[in-house]
Amino acid sequence: MFLRSERSTDLYPVCLLPLFLQQIQFADQKQEFNKRPSKIGRRSLSRSISQSSTDSYSSAASYTDSSDDETSPRDKQQKNSKGNGDFCIKNIKQADFGRREIEIAEQEMPALMALRKRAQGEKPLAGAKVVGCTHITAQTAVLMETLSALGAQCRWAACNIYSTQNEVAAALAEGGFSVFAWKGESEDDFWWCIDRCVNVEGWQPNMILDDGGDLTHWIYKKYPNMFKKIKGIVEESVTGVHRLYQLSKAGKLCVPAMNVNDSVTKQKFDNLYCCRESILDGLKRTTDVMFGGKQVVVCGYGEVGKGCCAALKAMGSIVYVTEIDPICALQACMDGFRLVKLNEVIRQVDIVITCTGNKNVVVREYLDRMKNGCIVCNMGHSNTEIDVASLRTPELTWERVRSQVDHVIWPDGKRIVLLAEGRLLNLSCSTVPTFVLSITATTQALALIELYNAPEGRYKQDVYLLPKKMDEYVASLHLPTFDAHLTELTDEQAKYLGLNKNGPFKPNYYR
Repeated sequence: MFLRSERSTDLYPVCLLPLFLQQIQFADQKQEFNKRPSKIGRRSLSRSISQSSTDSYSSAASYTDSSDDETSPRDKQQKNSKGNGDFCIKNIKQADFGRREIEIAEQEMPALMALRKRAQGEKPLAGAKVVGCTHITAQTAVLMETLSALGAQCRWAACNIYSTQNEVAAALAEGGFSVFAWKGESEDDFWWCIDRCVNVEGWQPNMILDDGGDLTHWIYKKYPNMFKKIKGIVEESVTGVHRLYQLSKAGKLCVPAMNVNDSVTKQKFDNLYCCRESILDGLKRTTDVMFGGKQVVVCGYGEVGKGCCAALKAMGSIVYVTEIDPICALQACMDGFRLVKLNEVIRQVDIVITCTGNKNVVVREYLDRMKNGCIVCNMGHSNTEIDVASLRTPELTWERVRSQVDHVIWPDGKRIVLLAEGRLLNLSCSTVPTFVLSITATTQALALIELYNAPEGRYKQDVYLLPKKMDEYVASLHLPTFDAHLTELTDEQAKYLGLNKNGPFKPNYYR
């Protein structure tokens, strides 16, 4: 089956309330509420802030989570119960806890488990050597173990320095997977882990599964000859897909690539429903904020922005939206949101959320104008939407409040609350709904199977979308969970609509 090429033209926390009570004088509540706190008596939590790269591929950070064991995993010699040491994780002793997490995730990932059962005998990925760079969570572990059951060998690194679940990484290492990741990696650690996945004697990948483009970028930069044996790339994020289209447009894409991000099962489920539920979880866990009555600006009204806006509106927040696309802008207006430019509301909003996948959406000028106590976070994949690098200057003080929460304090005492240093909020600071990730993971698995088994010449060096038949198949695998019963077309109805009774029911261009 040939696919249509689509080229893009552009392509348990401690409450913070006592701290704020100390800063508020109730004599005149309206005037004093936004009064900036005095620097007198403020405990300085000084730290050294390393210069962060502004390279859009960087997924590094300047902190790590506090731990009783401060030894870097790179300095440890660890082996699993079988004597294998081809991994680098925080603590192999956490494997039992991680295995329980994976077993819980399996219950909410019916399609992957069904795919594993149906295709295990055929081994459609026999001989595949998949190198992956995604969030290493219990849900990813189910995907990796499914790929292994289908015949693939896997080596994996994390695409986000905050999202790795250490106990899950331990369970994977104990199960024989080569995993190089831990929560709180440094910039050097991040790229070192990717390199350890790729640069190994006697093993060369022939498939890439990427989330954000970091892995693909690293191979292009350091090991371009590897692409001679690589059959294809599967990319799931808007950031990574955009980079693939850029490579294709410049004639530098030397293998076929599958754009999972724009598949219907990714856009309309993972991006929308996942973010609708996880945005509130991430904000609550990090700040204990009450949403009712808060003024929030959401930058971007794609599927991620739609999910965030719907959740915040339901909680009683006053939501503003910024958009560059008139179609998405009109959708925001008709959904009841006020469309604004960021500079029109930046002084008054309580929370700023970026969801664009772009760079420099919230720059230093806007950060300087924010009100005291404004919460700033990112729900897009890339860490370039908020100009965090501009905040790493001598006149600004950084205070670590709790894990993934920083106060950035101006000389006059004004402070903003920065979450996850501008990286992806939900997977850095909380969790995401497993069932929705089952939809995306199944789509990724099918894309790998399709690219790996495609006869020579079926795919050129371009970016492709999965056919709607596969989207519909992924959706159908999840319907039994809801005891859902599809209506079937009669022969007469199918003829009238010009469709096959078994689908696909949407054209390939439908998104």
